[in-house]
Amino acid sequence: MEIFWNTIAQYNENTWWAQIIITVAGVLLTALLYRKPTVRVKRFMKIYMVFLNGWIASVYYLMYCDTRSYHHVLAIFWGVIALIWLWDLFTGYTPFERNPKYRVLVGVLYAMPFLYPLLSWARGMEFPMMTTTVMPCSVAAFTIGLLLAFSRKVNLLVILFLCHWALIAFSKVYVYKIPEDLLLASATVPAIYLFFKNYVAQNLHKETKPGARLMNWFLILICIIIGVFLSIILFQEVGK
Repeated sequence: MEIFWNTIAQYNENTWWAQIIITVAGVLLTALLYRKPTVRVKRFMKIYMVFLNGWIASVYYLMYCDTRSYHHVLAIFWGVIALIWLWDLFTGYTPFERNPKYRVLVGVLYAMPFLYPLLSWARGMEFPMMTTTVMPCSVAAFTIGLLLAFSRKVNLLVILFLCHWALIAFSKVYVYKIPEDLLLASATVPAIYLFFKNYVAQNLHKETKPGARLMNWFLILICIIIGVFLSIILFQEVGK
């Protein structure tokens, strides 16, 4: 646990200025996506998501978390998400079409990256050894909120990766003593349900191969398998 918090402290101490720029850019692009959802704005948001996930993979995990066991596996995990967004950028699969149904939950998810440092401060943590807005769980909360707000058609591969990441946050609450992660894990449970519900509702009466119901169960199964895999890695790291 000491190694875990030390890596966070080093990361925050050396990248605080970059994190501020990245956070402000994310806020501005999100606002533009609501106010002026042009093709160019949507492309810039996808480029931002490629960069954001690539940052977590390369800077956070490879550069500052290299003393943690299995950091390369987690870097690959976030690198894959960056590649999925890159694929989406060129294919235009996610159109970012607004879905106003889930405003309350979306608002909660948007607020979480900013609640993380506040909760860390409230429980006695001090900078740089505290959670911030540009860390894996904060990025996961923002991305899930963004896709839920524009969930008429989303890339389920991104949802698959991020939602199971949020669910294993329950184990991090106990292992690394991070009660802040209860926010992400708890809010993600209804988000997972809503994403899969939307997918099944949109494709239930369509002739798709595989069928919508089968695809739904397939995605859930993959989510469980990956979640168990990363949970095992997490506990093995703590046991060393």
